[in-house]
Amino acid sequence: MKKPVLEINHLQTHFFTDRGEIPAVDNVSFSIHEGEVLGIVGESGCGKSVTSLSIMGLVPNPPGKIVGGEIIFREQQSNNLKEENLVKVSKKRMRQIRGNQIAMIFQEPMTSLDPLFTIGFQIIEVIKNHQKVSKKEARHKAIDMLKLVGIPRAEEIVDEYPHQLSGGMRQRVMIAIAMACDPEVLIADEPTTALDVTIQAQILDLMKKLNKEKGTAIMLITHDLGVVAEMCDRVVVMYAGKVVEEGSVREILKEPKHPYTKGLIRSLPKMTLREKRLYSIPGNVPKPGSIKKGCRFAARCSDVFDRCYKEDPELIQLSEGHTCRCFLYEKEGEVVHV
Repeated sequence: MKKPVLEINHLQTHFFTDRGEIPAVDNVSFSIHEGEVLGIVGESGCGKSVTSLSIMGLVPNPPGKIVGGEIIFREQQSNNLKEENLVKVSKKRMRQIRGNQIAMIFQEPMTSLDPLFTIGFQIIEVIKNHQKVSKKEARHKAIDMLKLVGIPRAEEIVDEYPHQLSGGMRQRVMIAIAMACDPEVLIADEPTTALDVTIQAQILDLMKKLNKEKGTAIMLITHDLGVVAEMCDRVVVMYAGKVVEEGSVREILKEPKHPYTKGLIRSLPKMTLREKRLYSIPGNVPKPGSIKKGCRFAARCSDVFDRCYKEDPELIQLSEGHTCRCFLYEKEGEVVHV
């Protein structure tokens, strides 16, 4: 099997605040292969977005800092495979990679686009920063990118400002900016959250099309398991800054193992069942750093027992590619030492 294009090993991102050192991402490991769509799932506060910002080198410092682990990015250059640890590269090198080899679509397009500059200017700026082309060539490419993401009247819209476009159109522009330099990896942080359902479907279809046609690896951060079922090849489930389960979409949705994953799937509304009240996992995600001992899901878990409050479970490999962080499966698999 080919080496993954992006490999996160034991990543630890902490925030240094008045309340002390807070671990937002705590020993997280996963990988993304070329042409793959990897889903990162979990409630708000699980560490999904901080993980993506860590990869992009955009964690605000202070107060945030990557204190451990590595982010290995592999880029094919002619016949050689160039390997870099993004945690250790210079800021100048990170600026070359960001937006060029690794690009990101942010959650809210209105705050991600600069209201003072035209759509065209913002796409052209990305192209000129990373490619040796004239302004005229960059403008032509910007128009082509707008057409690629399904924006009508691209020749006119290239000269319009973000406030003149709808939410769906702005998100398409964000995708056009992200894809302008044909990145190897595209990180999409809940790209459809602020959009209505029909526009959501269009944006997801567009991302799927770009993934198939260009072979772009996509890391899709979402809390919507319906989107995961539609889009992803593999899924990483995060809870309170840790990976609690990882596996193929089929394994995670058909045979979830971790009580948290089971709770997420049980929370989905079902067309065939008429229940007065939808199921929800009791309680809330704990504040980062608030649980010093034991499993972080213990207070909300229906299968909890004494050991869960005393020890933090290790990741256990249940089958090839399927891991779970839970004491219930110690006899079924073997511990993954991470």
